[in-house]
Amino acid sequence: MSLQWTVVATFLYAEVFLVLLLCIPFVSAARWQKIFKSRLVGLAVAYGNTVFIVLIIILILLLLDAYRETHKYSMTDRVALQSSPGALEHFHMKLFRAQRNLYLAGFALLLSFLLRRLVTLISQQAVLGASTEAFRKQAEGASQAARRYMEDNDLHVPSPAAAGGGGAMGALEKAENEVQAMRRQAEGLTREYDRLLDQHARLQAAHDGPRDKKEE
Repeated sequence: MSLQWTVVATFLYAEVFLVLLLCIPFVSAARWQKIFKSRLVGLAVAYGNTVFIVLIIILILLLLDAYRETHKYSMTDRVALQSSPGALEHFHMKLFRAQRNLYLAGFALLLSFLLRRLVTLISQQAVLGASTEAFRKQAEGASQAARRYMEDNDLHVPSPAAAGGGGAMGALEKAENEVQAMRRQAEGLTREYDRLLDQHARLQAAHDGPRDKKEE
């Protein structure tokens, strides 16, 4: 195997290893996102687009060269080689090498796009999970604050016997209206929290659906 095809084969093995590493089930997307945001990976990503484009161009050129070699040896007149067993064996060896190089370049090119897409999906899933967690905590905090405020209002509502007179009835009615308003606000926050959870479930199902189909 020549030098350039040895490099392509090594690159292909590295891509397979990285894809399998990113598919490990017990490593969360948030942890991968922390790794992607590290200084070393960030330095590599800074020049990632340029390197990726150059790499794709090189792999395409090697793929075309391998296809040309395969086509050349496939169209060779084998009848003229029947009289020379050594020449026929050499011809088969050349054809095998050309086909091997074609597969190496093709799979390396395919895994390059697959690996890039996989990293993008993991990053998007981590961002979506962080946003959903922040919304959930915000909704829970607002619901708890509304519940505490309602409980405080219930404790401070004056009774008619203690207050006395028409002014006490007005204060009682005002306090009851405030309690009802807080209850409606708490119910609205609860519905909003349920809506966010339902939206997160739909987004998660939409994200996992294509991946499950690919795995099948």
